[in-house]
Amino acid sequence: MNGLDGRVAIVTGGARGIGESCVRALHAEGARVVVADVLEAEGKALAGELGARFCRLDVTDEAAWDRAVAEVLDAHGAVDVLVNNAGIANAAPIEHFTLAKWNAVIAVNLTGTFLGCRAVVPAMKAAGRGSIVNMSSVEGMRGSARLHGYTASKFGVRGLTKSLAVELGPDGVRVNSVHPGFVRTGMTARIDPDRLRIPLGRPGAPADPAGAVVFLAGDASAYLTGTEIVVDGGMTTAIPHS
Repeated sequence: MNGLDGRVAIVTGGARGIGESCVRALHAEGARVVVADVLEAEGKALAGELGARFCRLDVTDEAAWDRAVAEVLDAHGAVDVLVNNAGIANAAPIEHFTLAKWNAVIAVNLTGTFLGCRAVVPAMKAAGRGSIVNMSSVEGMRGSARLHGYTASKFGVRGLTKSLAVELGPDGVRVNSVHPGFVRTGMTARIDPDRLRIPLGRPGAPADPAGAVVFLAGDASAYLTGTEIVVDGGMTTAIPHS
C-alpha cells in the first residue's frame, strides 16, 4: 500500500523514542532504514537487531550531514525518504530563558532540520522523487508557556516545511510535517497525561506519530505536500473546561 519496499530512508534521532518507532515502522514496510543518531550504543543495537545501517550524526553539524548522505548514497545508491525527527526541549520563564537555552534548542530542532533537508535534496532531485517528513509538534500550532525556544523551533519547522514544499514540488519532492501531541517517551516521563484532558483518553505511544510518518513517506500520500498531520488524540481540538 505504501510503496516503501526497497526504498532508502534516513531517520534522525532514530535510536530511541519516536525515532525508534519510525525506524521500526519503516523497516516493517520494507524500507532500507538508516538509523542516524549521536547515541551510538542504542543506535547500533537497533540497527543490528533489524539488519539496518547505523550512522553517527550530529544534526547541528553541516559537514556531518554531507558525510552521512554521501555514505548512504555510496551504500544504497539513493535517499528516498528523510525523517527529520531529532529534537530536544528545555523550559524556563522568559526572564530566565538564557541565550544558551535558546541556541541549543534552535540548533537541534530547526537548524538540524534545515541542514538535513538541504543535504538530501540534490539526490532526491536527481531521482525525480523523494519524501521529507519533518517532525514538528502541537507546539508548532499553538503557544506554550515556558517552552519558548521549543515552540519557536517547531513553528519554524512548520514554516520551513511549507516553503520547501512549494519550491521542491516541481522536482517531485514532497515535504510534509507531523505534529505529535503528548507522547509517552523518556522526554515526557514527568508529565501527568491526566492533566491534559485528551479526548481519546490515553497518552500517545511512539507508534502513533510513526504511523503518520509511514503514510507520508510512501505512495499512499503521493498527492500530499506542504501539509501537516496532527497526531494528538484530539488534545488541541478540545476546548478546555474550567
